Amino acid sequence: MKLAELLDLSGLDVLDHLSREVAVPVVDGLQAQGDLIVVPLGMLGMTELRRERHWRPVTRTGVELVRGEDGNNPHTLVADDGTCWWTNYTGWDRTGLGIAVFENTAPAYLVHPEHGGAGVARGRWLVRRQRERGADPQRPTANLLVAD
Repeated sequence: MKLAELLDLSGLDVLDHLSREVAVPVVDGLQAQGDLIVVPLGMLGMTELRRERHWRPVTRTGVELVRGEDGNNPHTLVADDGTCWWTNYTGWDRTGLGIAVFENTAPAYLVHPEHGGAGVARGRWLVRRQRERGADPQRPTANLLVAD
C-alpha cells in the first residue's frame, strides 16, 4: 500500500515533506516510529492474551495512541474494520512504558504526521514509549522519554 492510499482510507494526513507515493512497508518484528516502539509479544514471553471488556476495535479512522508533548503529532493506529483489536491495559508491563497492546489478523498501520506510515504484520504487539539514552553526563536519562 502506498502512503497516499493509507491516508485516503484513514482520513489522516502527514506533513508536506513526505512523499505520498512511497510504499508503506509491513514489518513482522520489532520496529520504532519516533518516540514509540512496537514489540512482538512473543519477544516478551507473552503467548496468550485474554480478550475482556478492555478490548476495543481499531477502525480505518484509527485510534490515537499518544500525542507529542506539545499536543501535536499523534501516533494513530489504523486497520481495516474487523481485523484489529486494542487495549490500553498494560498493567503487566514491568517497564511502565507500555501504552497499548493490539492484536491484528491483517496488516495494521501506525500513522504520524512527521514520520508517515509504518505497517505492522499480523500478530500480537505491545506499543511502548521509548526511553532516552543520552551521552550527556549532566542529564540523568533514566526517566526521560524520547520526545517526538
